[in-house]
Amino acid sequence: MNPSPGEFRWPVRVYWEDTDAGGIVFYANYLKFFERSRTEWLRTLGVEQQRLRDSTGGMFVVAETSIRYLRPARLDDELIVTARLLEMGHASLIIGQQALLKSEQPPGGDSADLPGREGLPPAVSVPSGASVVRESNHAGATLLCEGRIRIGWVDACSMRPARLPEAIVSRLRTPT
Repeated sequence: MNPSPGEFRWPVRVYWEDTDAGGIVFYANYLKFFERSRTEWLRTLGVEQQRLRDSTGGMFVVAETSIRYLRPARLDDELIVTARLLEMGHASLIIGQQALLKSEQPPGGDSADLPGREGLPPAVSVPSGASVVRESNHAGATLLCEGRIRIGWVDACSMRPARLPEAIVSRLRTPT
């Protein structure tokens, strides 16, 4: 399947609990930021993980991560954490993710970053502060961390790989 060009963006603020003794974001916390962004991205597609587990008996698990750290984030920084579908197999997804330091925009800002509903199912709402964009446009934002995360679909009881439910596949094929 060719992934859609849409990219999901989720705002994150850095709190004390996210930092280490040096006052920078602890490296493992980027994985938490990525997890939140992926979860909210799936939610915008109408995929609520607990409801899906209850109805299908399956769930997503992280199977593989590859992370590259470029610059540190610090206390009170505003980040933009992205999620973009790169590949979809029969039982797994590869998601490209980035954590960017949000740029300061003049009053009025760039309307291209406002939350959008284009291509989303009618019953889906974009969480407050999130946005779905067709093209990656991070003008002025600083890339801090990037990664590729492979999530697999498994039977929740046996933890064995299973085929992605058609409901998920069809939603992922719809461009965001």
